Amino acid sequence: MAAYQHLFTPGNIGSLELKNRILMAPMGSNYAEQDGTCGERIQAFYEARAKGGAGMLTMGVCSIAYPAGTAEPYQVGVSSDDFIPGLKQLTDRVHKHGAKIAMQLQHAGKTSVRDLAEGRELWVPSMPPAANTDMFASLTQSELGRFISSSKGREKSGVRIRVMEKDDIRQMVTWFADAAERAQKAGFDGVEIHAGHTYIIAGFLSPYYNTRDDEYGGPLENRARLLLEVIQAVRERVGRDYPVWMRMDAIELDLPGGISLEDATRTAQMAQEAGIDLISVSAYANLSSGNAFTKAPIPQERAMFLDWAAHIRKALNIPVTAAGRLDPEVADKAVGEGKCDFVAMGRKLLADPELPKKLEEGRAADVRPCIYCYACVSQIFVNERVKCAVNPQTGHESELQLIASDQPKKVLVVGGGPAGLEAARVSALRGHQVTLVERSGRLGGTLFFAALAYPENGPLLDYLIKQVRDLPIEVRLNTNADEALINQLKPDQVIVAAGARRNAPDIPGADQKHVWSGDELRKLMTGEGDDIAKRKLSITQRMMMKSGSLVGVTDSTEAIQSLSKLWMPLGKQVVIIGGGLVGLELAEFLVERGRQVQVLEPGADLGAELSIVRRWKVLHNLESHGVTMVKHARVQTIGKKSVSYSDQEGNCHEVAADSVVLAIGAETNPCLSRCLEKGGTEVINIGDGADVAYIEGALKTGMQAAVAV
Repeated sequence: MAAYQHLFTPGNIGSLELKNRILMAPMGSNYAEQDGTCGERIQAFYEARAKGGAGMLTMGVCSIAYPAGTAEPYQVGVSSDDFIPGLKQLTDRVHKHGAKIAMQLQHAGKTSVRDLAEGRELWVPSMPPAANTDMFASLTQSELGRFISSSKGREKSGVRIRVMEKDDIRQMVTWFADAAERAQKAGFDGVEIHAGHTYIIAGFLSPYYNTRDDEYGGPLENRARLLLEVIQAVRERVGRDYPVWMRMDAIELDLPGGISLEDATRTAQMAQEAGIDLISVSAYANLSSGNAFTKAPIPQERAMFLDWAAHIRKALNIPVTAAGRLDPEVADKAVGEGKCDFVAMGRKLLADPELPKKLEEGRAADVRPCIYCYACVSQIFVNERVKCAVNPQTGHESELQLIASDQPKKVLVVGGGPAGLEAARVSALRGHQVTLVERSGRLGGTLFFAALAYPENGPLLDYLIKQVRDLPIEVRLNTNADEALINQLKPDQVIVAAGARRNAPDIPGADQKHVWSGDELRKLMTGEGDDIAKRKLSITQRMMMKSGSLVGVTDSTEAIQSLSKLWMPLGKQVVIIGGGLVGLELAEFLVERGRQVQVLEPGADLGAELSIVRRWKVLHNLESHGVTMVKHARVQTIGKKSVSYSDQEGNCHEVAADSVVLAIGAETNPCLSRCLEKGGTEVINIGDGADVAYIEGALKTGMQAAVAV
């Protein structure tokens, strides 16, 4: 029996036949030009996904009233015929690869943050309740300056709200119909009406946001009237045979009086009766907390919306699409069991546009995995183009191309962490003769330890190592890059990925046995720290370590994850000095292993290196575990059982500590590069050694260096 047999059977959306059941989910990308037209950037982005084998792509949040009703500064416009030429160029590029593409039609309603920013009225069904949110609290000063949110108070000057009158409703219906007709003219294979995510139609559907007392408010039949009128007008404009469907919320989470699953199911039935060809099921959450964004619409939990999609599917005679972090195995089973007919994948196709093709070819292990770090969607909150931490080509498909070299060279890559692995992989793909040397006995570098603290990093590590092992790359472990090696290999190009340099902070007491640097902890837990164990662990602790804890399983992050719950060289009360990415992810790791943790951050921000949405999730998790996190904390001394620090006002505090972890002091490390350059070798310095930018920076600089060779 073939793997993913259900995913790779044809399916129909109305008259449209699709070759498989994998759809690219509609996403706002911020890839349009400043005037809303489709230029090279967005065209190349969709063309890359067209080559990847998805049954259909969906271009997300195309603005029917552009520039009004927009939520992003570089949103696709479809409000006039002037947009058709660029849209047609895009569909032509998709179609030449045998792919299908649809357009999602959207008006952002009360979430039209560009209207807010640019002084236009926000169109709403009724005056929205005052919004209270903690989403701003964890932003850096730089982010706050760029963050534009619809949660700004109505009372603030400049915020103009328009409660829609009957003429406005008629105008909205016309905008949708006009946009659908333009999509059809531009060659799109179908249109999706966006009726979710607090946008204008969802605002009417929600009993929380819609308090009208006319025929568009009150009972569900009235609240759904705008949606049904839009469906009817679109149908009249594009014809009965043109595929038209809708995306909707199954539920508004944590919003008392919001959309319920029962209401959503009935709405879907009414839409079916009105002539909709498919229902795409999503969800939204009350964003009083930033963490709620990782519940819906972009969940951290696997298969978060699947049961809701299955519930709605039972009530319909038309197909249903499920979304919400669906892994291929789960997706295939869901289609096979009739829980849904199609699955929408978003982040996964940012990470690897060829995911469908690789699954169909039986190469699931070659799929570059999404690590669910939320780097992509976090860009929207600061009005920037979407990016992908694990795929530097996303949004840069035109300028960052892997083209075979016409002059193959001998390339030496120094360092087997993520930057070095990526540089070696891309160099070999381009036809260069590659040697990769790593001074330790394992590939992965700090990514191995990062996979312990945040398990989603594990599949990325596995992917990178597999790609390097499968390519004609000579890998030398336990090897130092020195003059003798250079003389032996005589490389044309050296790429140094030596990692960051971590200097011990000048804190009295930092040299005690119960004080650990991040490097020491990493080496001990990954089997590289015999000298550290002899210096810092008692005989009993070393025996525990050898007798069945970590020795012998150090190539398995899952095994270490499990065993570290039984034994670790840290006491009950742990103080982490440093509240950046490393410190906060380590804090998560430790609280899950029963430790009482406090985080002391010397600076003004917590988790500044984490993407905004991931930071919301991490901080919420730590707060829910009772972790105290102090900013502007200046550590004075580390004692035998405590840490003393002063706060921003100069007040002194003392906290109990059985163990202390130093998660500060990472700096760029140009030492090896400079040393090799002195000998006349051409060197490119990448990864944390060049700029401490973690996984995203490592993969980006690794690919860029290899493309430049």
